Amino acid sequence: MSLRSSLAAVADRAVGDGDAVDPATLNPQRAYATVVARVQRLSPNYLRFTLEAEELRHFHTGGLDQRIKLLLPRADGTLPDLGLFDQPQPEMMQWYTTWRQLPEAERNPIRTYTVRAIRPWAQQIDVDFVVHGTEGPASAWAMRAEVGDELVVIGPDGRSTRAGGGIEFDPHTARDVLLAGDETAVPAICAILEMLPERVHGEAYLEIPTRADALDVANSSGVEIFWLPREGAARGAPLTSAVQNWGRRRAEIFAQRRASWQPARGEPVGAPSGAEDLAELGEDDLLWEVGDADGFREYAWLAGEAGVITGLRRHLVKDVGLSRKQVSFMGYWKQGRAS
Repeated sequence: MSLRSSLAAVADRAVGDGDAVDPATLNPQRAYATVVARVQRLSPNYLRFTLEAEELRHFHTGGLDQRIKLLLPRADGTLPDLGLFDQPQPEMMQWYTTWRQLPEAERNPIRTYTVRAIRPWAQQIDVDFVVHGTEGPASAWAMRAEVGDELVVIGPDGRSTRAGGGIEFDPHTARDVLLAGDETAVPAICAILEMLPERVHGEAYLEIPTRADALDVANSSGVEIFWLPREGAARGAPLTSAVQNWGRRRAEIFAQRRASWQPARGEPVGAPSGAEDLAELGEDDLLWEVGDADGFREYAWLAGEAGVITGLRRHLVKDVGLSRKQVSFMGYWKQGRAS
């Protein structure tokens, strides 16, 4: 099934896409057949794609680190027919099951990205790509794509009563935040910063390939931004150093709090400690865990290369003293695997 056929399918199957629908019957995720409306070179290693579709007026506006799936075309420019635009709307896992059951040679690449900006009134979203040659399908597509090209996006339907999934950043009561990630996490961190209120403070560390990759961010929060260009250094080294320095400055404060902590009635005796047991993660384990920082003052959000991010999370919990509930960490990609 070509992408153009997918767009035609949207027009032919418009039943259920109008505003007169029962929100309780709509899936929280849906397919959007989008067209590239604009391509903007942000820096040597970042391209911004503005995607447009009439149905994007329904895209959920939760923002922050909103995840989406991009269904990239196969080498011949086509997509398999996964029933994404069938009516009635298929459950989202249904299309994924169909995709998994295809012979490997017939599958199209699927990648997870973060929405950088959402403009439902303009029927547009922005998605930023890190471009690093053509070794990975997403980067290869971005290097070739032009205005008018088509791309199917799986994202949240704002009309659904179950909308709101795919957002991991949730500091709850915490007002002191740590945001840390490599270049793949920059779009998410920037989107988060632009939605944070002034009362939230903290530090954001963004490792980027070169100094020229530092981007403009409309940040009105109290979070200070630090761009960490590698400029030839080992991947993850600048980010690790910055987070460890943050940890050293926080560890003494956390230790003082634990020393003065008094257990509530019914709680186990003993000061709470962040030095919790963390199971070793295997090669195929899901490197993704969302914290629940309700009741805490600090919250850390980490994303990027899985090995680096896992090490940073372990450092914050085992060495610095954060509770694992205070840390959300997402392995966006793994070194040695095409992205």
